[in-house]
Amino acid sequence: MILCLETSTPVCSVALCGKNGPVALKESSEDKSHASRLTVFIQELLSGAGIRAADLEAVAVSKGPGSYTGLRIGVSTAKGIAYGASIPLIGVETTLSMFHGISEDISNKYGLDDTSLLVPMLDARRMEIYYSIMTTGGIKVREITAEIIDELSFSDIPESTRMLLFGDGASKCRGVVKRDNIVFADEFMISAAYMYKPAYKSLEAHQFEDVAYFEPFYLKDFITSRPKKNILGR
Repeated sequence: MILCLETSTPVCSVALCGKNGPVALKESSEDKSHASRLTVFIQELLSGAGIRAADLEAVAVSKGPGSYTGLRIGVSTAKGIAYGASIPLIGVETTLSMFHGISEDISNKYGLDDTSLLVPMLDARRMEIYYSIMTTGGIKVREITAEIIDELSFSDIPESTRMLLFGDGASKCRGVVKRDNIVFADEFMISAAYMYKPAYKSLEAHQFEDVAYFEPFYLKDFITSRPKKNILGR
C-alpha cells in the first residue's frame, strides 16, 4: 500500500491506498489544520490497518502547486517518513491528482464528452490561480501555469469546446471570464484519495524523488499575457 498526503490547499487529507483505490481516508477542511492534524491522521490510518510505515510500498505527497505553507508541511512530513522507514518517496502534481478526482457521475452531470476539457484550479490569492488544462482522456493541452484571471482568460479556446472548471480557484472565474460553454463543479473537493493512480504509476516505473533534495513545486511567477495561438490548433 501507498500512504498519500494532500496538503496543497486548506484541506488536510491522508489516504492509505492500494492498487485499486483508497482503503482508508482521514481528512479535514478546517483551515490551517495541517500542522496539528497531518501526523495524527497518518498515525490513525497506519494503526487502523495494523501496519508500520516500513511496511508501505511508498509514501506519496502532492508536490504542488498550491499553498506555500501547506506544501512545506506535507513534503517535510513525507520526506521524514520516507527517510525513517527507508521507503520510496513519490511526488504527484496537484492538478494531476485533481484530474483523477473527476468521477463519471460528475462528467455525466455536466455533459462532458471526448471533446471537453478539464481545468483543475488552485487558489493563489487575489485574482491569481494555478491551473492546467487536460482532455477527458488525461492528455495535457496546457502545462501547469499561473495566471491572473480576467475577462479574456481562455479566449484562445473555441467556445464550442465545453470546459469544466473545478477546485478552490475555480470560483474566481465565475462572473469574470467572458466565455460561453464553461461549467463549474462546485461540489469538487480535493482529496488524497485521488492520488493512487499516478502514485502507483510512478511506483511501477520506479520514478521516485530524491529524499535529500526534493522540494515542492511552488510556481510563483504569474503571467498576464494571453496565448496567441489557439490551444487546440484551430
